[in-house]
Amino acid sequence: MGFTIGGIREMRTGSRRRGRAAEYTAVAECTGLWGWAVVPGARAAAGRCSCGQAGCPSPGAHPLDFAPEVPAGAMLDAAADAWARTPGASMLLPVGRSFDVLDVAEAAGRRALVRMERMGLPLGPVAVTPAGRAQFFVAPGAAAELPQLLYRMGWDDAGLDLRALGPGCHITAPPSDEGGLGPVRWLRPPELDTAAAPPQARLLLGTLAYSCHRAPLCG
Repeated sequence: MGFTIGGIREMRTGSRRRGRAAEYTAVAECTGLWGWAVVPGARAAAGRCSCGQAGCPSPGAHPLDFAPEVPAGAMLDAAADAWARTPGASMLLPVGRSFDVLDVAEAAGRRALVRMERMGLPLGPVAVTPAGRAQFFVAPGAAAELPQLLYRMGWDDAGLDLRALGPGCHITAPPSDEGGLGPVRWLRPPELDTAAAPPQARLLLGTLAYSCHRAPLCG
């Protein structure tokens, strides 16, 4: 049976139920459509993290230690049942499995995205955070390969505001709030043919590095 999210959108039993239905739908889209695991994460308000740890280094942007992830491939019912155990959690995506992330300043990322689309380069999903970062989904391995790739392209000493996130990292998934600053949004939404198989970093890195080098806020 194919994956469907239509049924959950028919719920009309109050704003709280609708809010939970929207969360369940978003989680199920990540797991059932895009093939990503989803990890329940902490929330933050006024700089304080819901984990309760004084001086939390990543308020509202880290996994909840006690909450298991919803595995990739979970369909609507399974995803909803799992997410119901952690009401109010933010949606985090573990990096380094289906994708790594190239993270740049938002202005540079937007400039690069326009250029890449005009050039017809292969693209995966691209998210933008409320902290002003653009996150390009690329094939796993980018974090380990980035220094050598930049060296080969001649960008290794350019002081770029560009980093790669790999295994052990998590990013906040749209439309969850990140660190109490506001929601993460898609600049380029996931598509079935690229969500779980994004392009190699080397195909995008030159354009990203060029755009980042031109950005006033980059080094």
